Amino acid sequence: MRWYNLTMSTDNAVFRVGDAVVYPLQGVGSIISCEKRREREYYRIGIAASDMDVLLPVENASALGLRHLATVTEAKKAISSLSEKKDTRGLDWKQRLLKNQELMKDGSLASIAIVVNSLYRRSKVKELPVQERKLYDNALSILVDETSSVLGIGTEEIKKKIFAKLEK
Repeated sequence: MRWYNLTMSTDNAVFRVGDAVVYPLQGVGSIISCEKRREREYYRIGIAASDMDVLLPVENASALGLRHLATVTEAKKAISSLSEKKDTRGLDWKQRLLKNQELMKDGSLASIAIVVNSLYRRSKVKELPVQERKLYDNALSILVDETSSVLGIGTEEIKKKIFAKLEK
């Protein structure tokens, strides 16, 4: 088993085989192995929700947003933030999509919660365009999977908590 040190913008993250991680836009997974191919080292990450493996170059992992799961405090704060009403009026769907894609690329649980909150509230006013609907579904899936893993609560119970906050 190898250890890799990756310098990230906020801290020094160490990833090893078996670690639970979040890969933005893909979801929650775990590092299955570290492999060498053509002089490059890669993490093989198993993403359970989509039943796929992703190879991610070790030297680009931080730039691509690979991170450890959020803390319990961050997970609770993300769920609590869902009851906040955000005003997205004045933005057309393309502007909203770009803004929300940037938040998803940021990859933090707080940013993912903002996307879920914003698009859920927008969907209550008017049906979401296809691209926004896909983004909403992806963000919701990541939010559910990560908070479920962090808090040790089943996904159905977490969904109930999330929608209870969104409906407030």
